[in-house]
Amino acid sequence: MSPRLRVGTIAAVLSLASTSAGLAQEWSARVEAEGILYPASPADSRQVHHSGSIAVGPAWEWESNDRRHLVTFEGFARLDSSDPDRTHADLRVAAWEYAANDWELRVGMRRVFWGVTESQHLVDVINQTDLVESPDGEDKLGQPMVNFALVTGVGTFDAFLMPLFRERTYPGALGRLRFQPRVETDHGGFLGGMRSDRTDLAVRWSHYLGAWDFGLSHFRGTSRDPRLAIGLDADGTTPVLLPVYEVVDQTGLDVQMTTGGWLWKLESILRSGQGDRFAALTGGFEYTFGGFLGSVADLGVLIEYSWDERGQADFGAAPGEPLGFSLFQNDLFVGSRLALNDVGDTAFLAGGLIDLDTGALLMSLEASRRVSDGWTLEIEGRAFAGSSIGEPLYSLRRDDYVRVALVRFF
Repeated sequence: MSPRLRVGTIAAVLSLASTSAGLAQEWSARVEAEGILYPASPADSRQVHHSGSIAVGPAWEWESNDRRHLVTFEGFARLDSSDPDRTHADLRVAAWEYAANDWELRVGMRRVFWGVTESQHLVDVINQTDLVESPDGEDKLGQPMVNFALVTGVGTFDAFLMPLFRERTYPGALGRLRFQPRVETDHGGFLGGMRSDRTDLAVRWSHYLGAWDFGLSHFRGTSRDPRLAIGLDADGTTPVLLPVYEVVDQTGLDVQMTTGGWLWKLESILRSGQGDRFAALTGGFEYTFGGFLGSVADLGVLIEYSWDERGQADFGAAPGEPLGFSLFQNDLFVGSRLALNDVGDTAFLAGGLIDLDTGALLMSLEASRRVSDGWTLEIEGRAFAGSSIGEPLYSLRRDDYVRVALVRFF
């Protein structure tokens, strides 16, 4: 299955689905007009100073009268003014679910999220990241799967069978927020003779005891997080980074404890198959001050620490084996979440991620407010500072940006 689906294909699938028998069905859609401004001149003269785009996300849901069967569709498409690689479409969800008394079966294209931390999601390995949508990694491509879930008194056991691997999307030569040298996706590779039609497997056990929620998972398959190798483009003249996908085994643990206004969070993994076996973790807390300063607003304070045994790659290294690196090898995240709890659901999330080894800093601000019925305004900004030559974030030193989007919900 191609990772990019034409908008017409999505519309045809949704039209066919709407003729299904049953009365409990609902259509919805999200339409977004977006503008992004980059105040600084780009590091690469081919890149733009600003861009605009339009995105649509139609959705349809049907539920049987006995509530045993559920069919869902979610499409997505974006038309971007500057980066052809950001003009793309995807069928995020196209799935049938059957719910029995103590088990569930789900078949089709789905998105599944695992994790509890804010700054990164180590254990979230089911879906591929749609990196052209946002640099924060929160947007995911749909993944074909068969998922069986067994609900018991000692927790929920999930098993996943996942055919057809999907490669990560990256900004193109004209796009901003990309590495220098850029990532070339047209001739990346799979190690060990592995192919994109490999079937991946995963299992997860999740449960809660009092204030504790936890999950234990294992994944064996093609890593959603490729390593990058220094190489040359298709013409053999320009240095580029080539994504390399390897078969990995990853065991993950996510834990969250809720007590009063405190949320204590931890995600940790042990992964093999990408060079030497390594461990990584992200942990911290969020404390919420309810009724902040006597108002109806809630103010949350977040602190998280991330460590990765691989350390950080040097992008000035010679060509050879794929680079094993993490942007979170020894980093501290400090942030704040403010919910005004007003009629417009105004919310802010601000934070900074600092590399404790190099002093490199990533600062971010996200805000949203419902401006009228069905209309929401989103504002987002990111800034990069303090990185040196050879560090991954040095490529983004001139890519500070402000994004404004007006979203209409139907």
